[in-house]
Amino acid sequence: MNEQEKEPIIEPETTEKKNHFWKSSLSFGLEIVKTVIISLAIILPIRYFIIQPFMVDGASMEPNFFDNEYLIINEISYHFTEPQRGDVIVFKNPENESQFFIKRAIALPGEKIRIKDGNVYIQLKTENKFIQIDESDYLPETTQTFGDCEVTLEKNEYFVLGDNRRNSKDSRIIGPIKENLIMGKVWIRGFPIDRISVFKTDYNYGF
Repeated sequence: MNEQEKEPIIEPETTEKKNHFWKSSLSFGLEIVKTVIISLAIILPIRYFIIQPFMVDGASMEPNFFDNEYLIINEISYHFTEPQRGDVIVFKNPENESQFFIKRAIALPGEKIRIKDGNVYIQLKTENKFIQIDESDYLPETTQTFGDCEVTLEKNEYFVLGDNRRNSKDSRIIGPIKENLIMGKVWIRGFPIDRISVFKTDYNYGF
């Protein structure tokens, strides 16, 4: 074997190369940790303080919301505005705060509500008489609201009803809902795909 055909020489890894490898690996790991922390700092507040997913359980909001529909709840808007008539809200069950209900806000703080002969009447804070409300924007015209009652709401109370007036555990049974129990309002229906919707309150109640 002549000198030009000598075997290639493999140099042993130097301490300098090893240190460079570990420094590079540490730097890469720190970047991953930093990215995860920043992502969590953005995602967690959104998940727990701004929007939150809920699944409809039961038939109390039919024909507008059905069992197992996936909803996104807007939790932040009520920090700046009050719930409005017609808002579909999610709140803690006052009888068991580990449970959540979904209902529609019908009467607002300071108002009086009367349910009689299948109809719903509201006495606004600025009025001295009851006015029958028109809910035809979201309920079939033949809907009857069962139960006879008259309730005067305190300044922090809401009277809520399920859209399925025949089958709903709402303020007719559990009474008015305190404002501090309200989690937020329904914003988006994300599932099923063919019923994806973005909701807003823009109803004409006839007054």
